[in-house]
Amino acid sequence: MKLNLSSQIVLNKVPEQYYRPRTAVERSEITRCEKIFTDIYPKVEEAAAVIANTVEAEIKRAKDAGRKCVLALGTGLSLTPVYTELIRRHKECGLSFDNVVVFNAYEYFPLSADSRHSALGQLRERLLDHIDIKAENIHTPDGSISQDEVVEHCHAYEQLIAAEGGIDIALLGIGRMGNIATNEPGSTLSSTSRIILIDQMSRDEMTNSFGTQEQVPPCSITMGIHTLLSAHKLFITAWGEEKSDIVEKIVEGPITDAVPASFIQTHNDAKFFIDLSAASKLTRIVHPWLVTNCEWNDKTIRAAVVWLCQLKQKPILKLTNKDYNENGLSELLARFGSAYNCNIKIFNDLQHTITGWPGGKPNADDTNRPERALPAMKRVIVFSPHPDDDVISMGGTLRRLVQQNHDVHVAYETSGNIAVGDEEVTRFMHFVNGYNQLFCNNEDKVIKKMYADIKAFLAQKKPSDMDTPEVRTIKGLIRRGEARTACTYNGVPLSHVHFLDLPFYESGKIEKLPMGEKDVEIVRALLQKVKPHQIYVAGDLADPHGTHRKCTDAVLAAIDLEKEAGAKWLDDCRIWMYRGAWAEWEIENIEMCVPMSPEELRGKRNCILKHSSQMESAPFLGNDERLFWQRAEDRNHATAELYHSLGLACYEAMEAFVRYIP
Repeated sequence: MKLNLSSQIVLNKVPEQYYRPRTAVERSEITRCEKIFTDIYPKVEEAAAVIANTVEAEIKRAKDAGRKCVLALGTGLSLTPVYTELIRRHKECGLSFDNVVVFNAYEYFPLSADSRHSALGQLRERLLDHIDIKAENIHTPDGSISQDEVVEHCHAYEQLIAAEGGIDIALLGIGRMGNIATNEPGSTLSSTSRIILIDQMSRDEMTNSFGTQEQVPPCSITMGIHTLLSAHKLFITAWGEEKSDIVEKIVEGPITDAVPASFIQTHNDAKFFIDLSAASKLTRIVHPWLVTNCEWNDKTIRAAVVWLCQLKQKPILKLTNKDYNENGLSELLARFGSAYNCNIKIFNDLQHTITGWPGGKPNADDTNRPERALPAMKRVIVFSPHPDDDVISMGGTLRRLVQQNHDVHVAYETSGNIAVGDEEVTRFMHFVNGYNQLFCNNEDKVIKKMYADIKAFLAQKKPSDMDTPEVRTIKGLIRRGEARTACTYNGVPLSHVHFLDLPFYESGKIEKLPMGEKDVEIVRALLQKVKPHQIYVAGDLADPHGTHRKCTDAVLAAIDLEKEAGAKWLDDCRIWMYRGAWAEWEIENIEMCVPMSPEELRGKRNCILKHSSQMESAPFLGNDERLFWQRAEDRNHATAELYHSLGLACYEAMEAFVRYIP
């Protein structure tokens, strides 16, 4: 069973030569904009194995020389694949860590003696407790000391590193603000181990480990930039589209204390390991024509022309031969004969992505339409990772499908209970208890006991406490009710609303369980029941908490199993990926774009507002202060404005989709 198919979605079909150059000359050419040695891999596991190879070789080399191997390690989630591979080599291949010394890169401050959320605890859980490292060889800043002792403690930590002969390999991830360890923006090149205030975005990222931002300690004791750069080798990892913006700044941008990881550019043996998603903003991937002879296809041509339009601030049909020649696109003139021919080609390509008939237009020529005309009435499944992603990301298209008489099903893949605030539970229980008093003479002992128990639990609940199963169930019911209301507003029959409650989500914590066979089989059973002609699935893999990716992987794995089994319904099924909650598709990848009128956009907003528990009280809005309906509208407006700026029709808003072919 293939559980990570989303990692293989490379929308640009990036030629291998761009991320895996065959010769040193090719690498020199395509990386001319890059200031750090950067390796790009199609799969995270492949990169993790390469890093593990170097770490293993360094450990063995040190052992052969009769010395210790000193590692500085971070605790970020991006390092987990590397740690998993090292653990495998220890257990299956006999790799010993008995000569390894580990320095924890940072520790939260202040920490109580019984804190369950120390950085060292995370490092133990992800690596140290599974290998044969000696206890006396594990060193960490102490987050439980008094503030008066911090300066002296940091000085002693630096001395201890020096006493062990310095750091052989520093292995770290990066934060979305370019922080390395917890060196936040403003950290200087000369900084050594010290206490530092954790900024808001870092706190948001740390909620995966702590549960809520309120639990994240305000400060951290961290190795400084100078300390980390003193390592003989420096390995940095970043995976996923959510890191693509900061990767571009670190690798291609100037050295600045506003992006602390940019100081890595000064290291003489630093390597950046990233996947194709994290590399998606690097010049060699997004604008390859600027660094090499480009392998032109429909998408790269469209990307180049749109880039030129934005550079010259012109619509497509006003670009001239001079514009192409002066901006490195003369190859396209040679290919098409003139700017006019190229302009017409791309203008028509984009025009053909626009449709008011997302399910296909009956009795119409569908040669240049994104969806086929037949069957005229299609069975459709919209998979929604959380109980509101359907309306946030494609609410206008969903309403259009229903209004055009398609047989629409909505499948909510997770309960979404972790995103419901405690005050919503209190309000809900007040209603149930009041109903019992008014209509049941206060005789239902089950309701009375549950009300009392939940009231007592919430009154004593600490920020670090996990909700009880009863509270999680109530939170799930709240979200179910909101989803049903939104579906009714959209005209989706309640018999076509499916709550899958995939097991991976029910950890009770932000950090979820691994997605597995049980999740896939639940999705597969629904597919077998409905046998859809259209499937809509989340392609918004930049979701910072990972639920979207796991849900998409479950759907793609189920489709893959059906394909292997020779399911006939797949022969007449198209799969469309939507975005909108966290990001939007790049225009060169868009294959279907559904316009909305002002009234339709207002209807979409109303649907989103049906999810009242996810308005201002939603705990995971992230660093973006806009509410979900505002984010969605802004992105839909921006897509429409982009099409208009390129010389196409002017719409109020647009929702974009990319086709997935299994």
